Amino acid sequence: MVNFNGTILENNALFLNETNRGLKYGDAVFETIRVVNSKIYFWEEHYLRLMASMRILRMDIPMNFTMEFLQEEIISTITSNKLLENAVRVRFTVFRDSEGLYQPVTNKISYIIEVSSLQNSFYTLTENRYEVELFKDHYVNSGLLSTLKTNNKVVNVLAGIFAKENEYQNCLLINEQKNVIEGISGNLFLIKGKTIKTPPITDGCLNGILRKKMLEILKNFPDYEVQEASVSPFELQKADELFLTNVIQGIQPITKYRKKSYRTDISKQLVGRLNAFVRLL
Repeated sequence: MVNFNGTILENNALFLNETNRGLKYGDAVFETIRVVNSKIYFWEEHYLRLMASMRILRMDIPMNFTMEFLQEEIISTITSNKLLENAVRVRFTVFRDSEGLYQPVTNKISYIIEVSSLQNSFYTLTENRYEVELFKDHYVNSGLLSTLKTNNKVVNVLAGIFAKENEYQNCLLINEQKNVIEGISGNLFLIKGKTIKTPPITDGCLNGILRKKMLEILKNFPDYEVQEASVSPFELQKADELFLTNVIQGIQPITKYRKKSYRTDISKQLVGRLNAFVRLL
């Protein structure tokens, strides 16, 4: 069951057509949200990021788009799919609902809510092989638009195809300055000695919800210096530990990059801290 503008429809219902601007121009933004037993993780942060993204793209924000209204719509969709007591992945997509070519006729919007079940209610850490490689065929341009969750993710798609073809578990994306900015679907953290680095938003990485939470949690690691600073490809092979973060998976340690293997000590500590954090939400 899918929620289209407040109406619950069957998954095979036809409710979009060739005029959809999200399809034609990538004129859409979305949030990927984790919900467990009807508790929406980091809901305020997701809501504020969605509102900010819509403003940046000059979409009209309906008067009824309050936190409470959208929360009710999400829970209603989960309930309709009989997943209220499960761990759930939610994708909330907003697209400009307008005729026109590159220039839209209006800035009015429509929204779609999709849900699917997740295997684990808690964030878990897997230490299975997780090898990555740099994706160098195309760059992500640094700048504000790259920090948003828009439907313009063709670089991520091509990186995913490259990873599958070459039997990597993920790829690391780089910007036009050839700095490493993130994984295909997660923010990057690098640990070297007593320094923990994550690329800055100004380098073009996603303004990730869990990235922010990790920075908050890492403040309680007094023996480490936390930096938001550019990461060069050279630093990857000098690092002691690398991991990726997103709100669905939590923390994903990277075990290998080229000839370098990494430990997972801090990742193990952080997943426990993260689960303790979300229990207080």
